[in-house]
Amino acid sequence: MKILVCISKTPDTTAKIAFVEGNTKFDETGVQWIINPYDEWYSLVKAIELKEKDPSVIIHLVTVGGADTEPIIRKALALGGDEAIRINNVTNDSLTVAQEISSIAKEGAYDLIFTGKETIDYNSASIGSMLCALLDINFISAATKLDLNGNTISVTREIEGGEEISETNLPAIVSCQKGMAEQRIPNMRGIMAARTKPLKVLEATVTQATTNIKQFSLPPTKSGVKLVDPANMDELVRLLKEEAKVI
Repeated sequence: MKILVCISKTPDTTAKIAFVEGNTKFDETGVQWIINPYDEWYSLVKAIELKEKDPSVIIHLVTVGGADTEPIIRKALALGGDEAIRINNVTNDSLTVAQEISSIAKEGAYDLIFTGKETIDYNSASIGSMLCALLDINFISAATKLDLNGNTISVTREIEGGEEISETNLPAIVSCQKGMAEQRIPNMRGIMAARTKPLKVLEATVTQATTNIKQFSLPPTKSGVKLVDPANMDELVRLLKEEAKVI
């Protein structure tokens, strides 16, 4: 079995968010970059778990970005990927990313493609569905559990009020979220091995983005918290009515 895991570079969750050039560009000054948590903790680790059960499983990683993405793809290799592909295209356009990945997926004839549920920067959750359309294979989103049985997978998703279990034949695309696997930390052996694992760099095949960013904006600044004495319920009611306007 061949598995392709899609890896994205995102700002650390503690990064201070600011914009430059008239609020049209994210300010990367001092930002620490990480593997998108949904890609690392759930997609990649699930692929590793499948490989641990069946050593014949091959895990390939793919990312779309510049040379600055290579440290995070090396970390993914240290966790357990067998080899990686970086497509040299710096873009924020989801369709461009999906088109680049789809060309790799077609050539590699993968049985299973994993993506994270979404990236923690743009939260578009669109790559999996776009790959589904481009590759014309089945897609199950926001999975919390996956069981493999020969050429069939059984996938569990959370829905309102319960769970949904779907089955589909391979090849298939699955986007993963919390519950799919448990976070792992690279060990020294994995870190050393990652230095010699293949990382292939391919030039972009898509040159025209379909979307562009007009402007970013930060959410309104939160006001301070007001503390009310429990004995002063009249003041609490007044604040809820006149200031918060919720009653």
